Amino acid sequence: MSAFWHLAALLADTPVPSPSATVPNPDSVTPGPWGFIAIAAVGIATGLLIWDMTRRVRRVRYRAEVKTKLDAEELAAREAEFRGPASSASATPEPKDPDQHDG
Repeated sequence: MSAFWHLAALLADTPVPSPSATVPNPDSVTPGPWGFIAIAAVGIATGLLIWDMTRRVRRVRYRAEVKTKLDAEELAAREAEFRGPASSASATPEPKDPDQHDG
């Protein structure tokens, strides 16, 4: 049992280091010019990727709009073909001349 108290006394007397008041060397703390170059390269690459992706998304959206319009025109042409030439002519009335009056 005395060994336990002896070990406890040794551990209690162990000094705790205090924080040093010295200023660290700035060269060992900062990333330096190579760190700046690396971060700048990552930033430029990210900007270029965002720019390219924006162009690609816009292109896909425009293609989808054009495809939708072409599909609608094709559907209208098929409906007109299905109805026949006589019914398609009667389906679209001629515009009236505003100068003529009924009567």
